[in-house]
Amino acid sequence: MKLGVNIDHVATIREARGTSYPSIIEAATRAEKAGADSITLHLREDRRHMQDIDLYELKPLLKTKMNLELAPTEEMIQIALDVLPEDVCLVPERREERTTEGGLDLINNFNSIKKVCNQLTDGGIRVSLFIAPDQAQIEKAILMKVPVIEIHTGHYADCIGLDEQNRELKKIINAITHANQSGIIVNAGHGLHYKNVQQIASISNIDELNIGHAIVSRAIFEGWEVAVKEMKGIIMECAHK
Repeated sequence: MKLGVNIDHVATIREARGTSYPSIIEAATRAEKAGADSITLHLREDRRHMQDIDLYELKPLLKTKMNLELAPTEEMIQIALDVLPEDVCLVPERREERTTEGGLDLINNFNSIKKVCNQLTDGGIRVSLFIAPDQAQIEKAILMKVPVIEIHTGHYADCIGLDEQNRELKKIINAITHANQSGIIVNAGHGLHYKNVQQIASISNIDELNIGHAIVSRAIFEGWEVAVKEMKGIIMECAHK
């Protein structure tokens, strides 16, 4: 199981003061050296953290791969086709949200999202869809013939009681199994941290976990490389049980 390190919140700190530091390039390259298998970043429409120039500067320097999260809009698709990241993960986006709150609605937006998927695929980019662990959404992803989906684990992460958490975990496991049976690669992420990632990392057939905020937060006290190595270690330990 791979670890994709999301560096959005390194850029959040930078943008809080409008400085040139902390460097997202340094964050990405150091994360790779510490064991990250890919670098995830989200270019939001309001540019609240990542900026366009970050993509262009970072892309040729990565030793692993860029997983670029984008809303399925014409502006974002054109940027992706210009930057040519290895992966694009399409995500829903609302200006008023603090972070991505849920998965794409493939049922009501099937044709428009399918069109975007075709554009990116034709451009040589592997497409992933960020969706809830919902059977109906999985079915639409299968019909779109996308190679990858990323399961939204935010609801699991927000669960308070053990019974609620176990119900959400069961949904995630069922969604992953269903997608795998149809030949889709499954990633997962959102809200995962050092104390709740274990159950998700123990699920077989997840290809990659994308984690950012928890690693950035841990790094404040422990250091960036230590935080990345610790998360990678937890994932590897759970995945091999």
